[in-house]
Amino acid sequence: MRRAGLGEGVPPGNYGNYGYANSGYSACEEENERLTESLRSKVTAIKSLSIEIGHEVKHQNKLLAEMDSQFDSTTGFLGKTMGKLKILSRGSQTKLLCYMTLFSLFVFFVIYWIIKL
Repeated sequence: MRRAGLGEGVPPGNYGNYGYANSGYSACEEENERLTESLRSKVTAIKSLSIEIGHEVKHQNKLLAEMDSQFDSTTGFLGKTMGKLKILSRGSQTKLLCYMTLFSLFVFFVIYWIIKL
């Protein structure tokens, strides 16, 4: 007695299409190949785009790090300047007022002398 095998009832040479008509099966295969190729091209495009985004992010991070260091140095510079202004403001106000008055008189006499000539 013969045992029933997997290929029994299927004509030889038709194991791949399992009874589908050749034209319908090949049309489905062609459609699948076309869709697979379309998907492959889209995946490739997305991959290249994500790589470019990664490069841009690295570049932007580098610029941000440089800006951060520049802001830190500017903050230090402004802090020193404010410290000097505080020291200046704590000084004698009368001394500063006297210097400003003498400077104003000097400028006034220089302008008067230039006009008189």
